[in-house]
Amino acid sequence: MITPGYCQTMARYNAWQNHSLYHAAAGLDDAARDAERGAFWGSIRKTLAHLLWGDTLWIARFDGGAGPDAGALEALERYDWAMLWSARPALDARIAGWAWSITDADLDGDLTWHSGFLKRDITKPRALCVMQLFNHQTHHRGQVHAMLTAAGAKPEDTDLPFMPEDIPEWR
Repeated sequence: MITPGYCQTMARYNAWQNHSLYHAAAGLDDAARDAERGAFWGSIRKTLAHLLWGDTLWIARFDGGAGPDAGALEALERYDWAMLWSARPALDARIAGWAWSITDADLDGDLTWHSGFLKRDITKPRALCVMQLFNHQTHHRGQVHAMLTAAGAKPEDTDLPFMPEDIPEWR
């Protein structure tokens, strides 16, 4: 279904796009990042907070490391811009480290976890869950890209064929 190469490409894409969006958002003030913009999570910051929370939750299921330090709704309020700015590069490095460490066998079989939202255990194919990580990122980053553009910020292109060979360093 998917390969380690797919995961590596998507991990690079994730880091590139997050770098672009966060640097575009850094040109806005807190009020602009927190302004209600009609997206599912409301604002640029809250959508980025949801992404950080969701990425942490999924990668913890894959690599066995620490999960989110807050509940889904608590993260929307508690994850301020400074926290997001400092946590995102480390999380992207964690996702990339996992992607470059896996084998085909790591994508086989099922993954079982307890859903706090559904209040029950869920079992799904591991490869499907990995695709969920990357698809979820792309979905919400698209929302952030639209909100940033509407706010006058200029994030980079989002097309995979235009991804640079080297992802810029976070500064």
